[in-house]
Amino acid sequence: MNNSRNATAPETTGAKSPAMRLEHANIVVTAIEPTIAFVTAAFPGWRVRNRGNEPFAGMPREWVHVGDDDNYLALTAYGLPPEKKGRARDLKSSAPGLAHIGFEVADIDAVVARLKAAGFEADHWGPDHPWRRNVYYLDGEGLEFEFVEYASADPAKRNSDA
Repeated sequence: MNNSRNATAPETTGAKSPAMRLEHANIVVTAIEPTIAFVTAAFPGWRVRNRGNEPFAGMPREWVHVGDDDNYLALTAYGLPPEKKGRARDLKSSAPGLAHIGFEVADIDAVVARLKAAGFEADHWGPDHPWRRNVYYLDGEGLEFEFVEYASADPAKRNSDA
C-alpha cells in the first residue's frame, strides 16, 4: 500500500463519492465476540471482513474488522491478564472517552426486532421528537450504540431541538 502524499489518484467507477464519510472507528475492547454478535444482529449485511493477531506496543493483540464493504468497526483486544485489561467507561460519568456510536437506519422497528430476537434489550429510548426516533443499546462489552430513524430529509427538521 502506498501511503505517500504523492500516491496515484484512486481508481474510479464513475460513481460520485461523498466529500467525506466515516469509514471506520477503531475501538479497544476486553473481548471481541460480544460486539461482533451485537452489530451483526443489528446489521444482517455485516460480517467479519478480516481478522488478525499481531503485537502492538509490545503487547499481544487480536483485531477484527466487522462491517460491510464500505463501513466497519475495527475491534482490538489485548491478550493481557484480566486485572490489566481495564474496563469500559462509566456511561453515567463525565469521564472522557467514547459515549456512544450512532447509526442512522431506515427502519428502527426492524433493528429493534432483530436485536430482540438475538437476545438484546433496549437500554432506553430517546425523547419524543416530531422528526426522529432513536433508541440506545448496550452490547455485551459495555459499549453503547444509538440507532436513529429520521422522518424528514430536511436537515433543519432532523437536527432541531423540537
